[in-house]
Amino acid sequence: MGKKVVGCLLVAAILSACVSTKSTLKNVDENAPELQLNAVGNFVITDVSTNPKYGYDKDYPINVFFQNTKNDTINQFRFLNALAGPQGEKLRFRRIDDCCPFPSKRNDIGVGLLNRYEITWEGQKEPIVLYLNIFAKGRIAVPVGLTLKK
Repeated sequence: MGKKVVGCLLVAAILSACVSTKSTLKNVDENAPELQLNAVGNFVITDVSTNPKYGYDKDYPINVFFQNTKNDTINQFRFLNALAGPQGEKLRFRRIDDCCPFPSKRNDIGVGLLNRYEITWEGQKEPIVLYLNIFAKGRIAVPVGLTLKK
């Protein structure tokens, strides 16, 4: 076997050993409606969260889901590009890491990871971090402290 295959198998084994058999995710809703796209390809978001943990806590990630593995980041970008800062500021974001393994039937190895994004905007004192989940569906909302792009 090639080094890459052995490495992938080793990572899968480690992640599987570190994952509880029960998910701690609190806001999964497999019956959530499919989101519509606006003219520029971003999600049309109509809900604003009142839960201060939504998106900011690993147990309350933003469940953006994806349809296939060809582009698993597209829904993350559709979500993030629909947002603005507290006063409508343009956001900058970058994926900083993956974390927080949980059981998932939507991944060949049976484990999903959350993607952590650092969010910044002009005049901000310190960056915020949002947790996004591509392995589950849920109702999409604007996290507390952010607004919709106009």
